[in-house]
Amino acid sequence: MGFRCGIVGLPNVGKSTLFNALTETAAAQAANYPFCTIEPNVGNVAVPDDRLQALAKIAGSAKIIETQLGFVDIAGLVRGASKGEGLGNQFLGNIREVDAIVHVLRCFENDDIQHVDNKVDPIADAETVETELMLSDLESLEKRVPNLQKKAAQGDKEAKIGASVLGQALDLLREGKPARLVQPKDAEEERVFKQAQLITAKPVLYVCNVNEEDAANGNDFSARVFDKAKAEGAEAVVVSAAIEAEIATMPAEERGEFLGELGLEETGLARVIRAGYSLLHLLTFFTVGPKEARAWTTHVGAKAPQAAGEIHTDFERGFIRAETIAYEDYVKFGGEAGARDNGKLRSEGKEYVVQDGDVMLFRFNV
Repeated sequence: MGFRCGIVGLPNVGKSTLFNALTETAAAQAANYPFCTIEPNVGNVAVPDDRLQALAKIAGSAKIIETQLGFVDIAGLVRGASKGEGLGNQFLGNIREVDAIVHVLRCFENDDIQHVDNKVDPIADAETVETELMLSDLESLEKRVPNLQKKAAQGDKEAKIGASVLGQALDLLREGKPARLVQPKDAEEERVFKQAQLITAKPVLYVCNVNEEDAANGNDFSARVFDKAKAEGAEAVVVSAAIEAEIATMPAEERGEFLGELGLEETGLARVIRAGYSLLHLLTFFTVGPKEARAWTTHVGAKAPQAAGEIHTDFERGFIRAETIAYEDYVKFGGEAGARDNGKLRSEGKEYVVQDGDVMLFRFNV
């Protein structure tokens, strides 16, 4: 299980340039005019993880398989999108299908690149997009909630749950607040709320697209975005799409030196991934052997059978136990045999909560 992030923002903020750089492709045409991205471009990238290389080296794995992160480059939104302006309907349909929203905000001055509102104001840009998303959710719920309330009054249990939790969302939206502020009271409300697929319920990662000279420390524009993210419980990162585009064309062995010259320790992709993992409460576990070393993604709090299900549904259905070694112990004792000899290989049952970095072997019977 990777996760799928929709890259959104106003036209000409650097969405497609960032997408091209992140996926190391030129699949999205980057051009200096609105709507150059007509169809959503989808790209999967390998999630970089130095731990995987270390595990493969110890185990002598013939192949290394990273977990994947999906990016969807979605057409630029304009004011009035919720009413179908620009490519509004298409934009809103595409964004419902992603797990998280990567909201690219222009945090740089450049007279050669036109801004749709002829000014650089990332907070105003963010509010424009958020308003359109809230209006879309509001229109949807104003039709659905009254019907649910009517059915709930007639004794429909499912409708009663929906009327409660989606009624909360409707009240928030009417106050100009996103649906992600809803607090379901139990697992049933949580389930119904997720099924509603409200756009403003999705977690948000703000990407501050800055000039090259601001890539290391950000600037006044990005500082305001970070304040906004903190207030909302969202995530924010600083990225220079121009730098990422340049890195994407370089041989891998030259990238470290180039980043060092700019005062950067890692690529923007790595920062986006780490922030995305935090935002979606994800962790990585590993399977390791002579044939392959592989990284897998699951949610924080997942139990061993759920993690097994990320590999194959049969593993979850017939789960018996998970032989588990912490990453640090696997490395310290030189692999599975050393970890076992030192009492660091554990046999975990169905209630074991998977930890980030666990090296796991699942025993199952179907």
